[in-house]
Amino acid sequence: MRIAQSIEMLELKLGQRQINPTVVYDAEGYWLIDTGLPSSRSAIEALITEAGIDTARLQGIILTHQDIDHIGGLPEWLDTPAGRELPVYAHEDDRAPINAKAPLIKVTAERRASLLESMPDPVRQSFLTIFSGEHENVTNVLSDGETLSFGGGLTIVHTPGHTPGHICLYHAPSKTLIAGDAMIAADGVLQGPNPSFTPDMPQALRSLGKLAAYEINNVICYHGGLVSGKGVQQRIAEIASSEA
Repeated sequence: MRIAQSIEMLELKLGQRQINPTVVYDAEGYWLIDTGLPSSRSAIEALITEAGIDTARLQGIILTHQDIDHIGGLPEWLDTPAGRELPVYAHEDDRAPINAKAPLIKVTAERRASLLESMPDPVRQSFLTIFSGEHENVTNVLSDGETLSFGGGLTIVHTPGHTPGHICLYHAPSKTLIAGDAMIAADGVLQGPNPSFTPDMPQALRSLGKLAAYEINNVICYHGGLVSGKGVQQRIAEIASSEA
């Protein structure tokens, strides 16, 4: 779904569920924001092709945070000679888990074993290789308030709580917030992050208060998709001021 010039929200079906990775693009190529679960690459590339974007022109990957449904597809993009040259962006506070130098905070040993068992052999091998702890998967560390130049400019907003290094990305030209899991959408209405998967809800809500500094007309939620309209800014403020 074309959200604005330079922004394409992907609608990736996972059985009865849907997730929404995002592509930001310009004349140089495109950057993928979040990679889905393991085995997601072919489905994501099909959606990118449907959007009229050349899949061969991938310039880099941005990860909003360490959760497995956001980084699980990363090995399929990196486990090739060309893939190892791709820049991967993430916040410092989630870098160690993404590099497999520290545990993912929401994936138990049992859950990891179950995931590995469910993967086809080539995907499993890529997963084990990239998440072996031997690779620096994150090549570019993002800082709060930093603006990336591509796609018309993306400002990093560090929004911890859902994970320590969770980030949102703000696209000023279209007044669009790529929210990751800082919020979800349910029936077109913005909600706070999913309590079941948010270890520090009070911090997550405080983080949303930082968004008052930005004029936001569109919010892309990884879970729930697009919410647009003049009431978006007020709704974010209401969520931020609610009690955990």
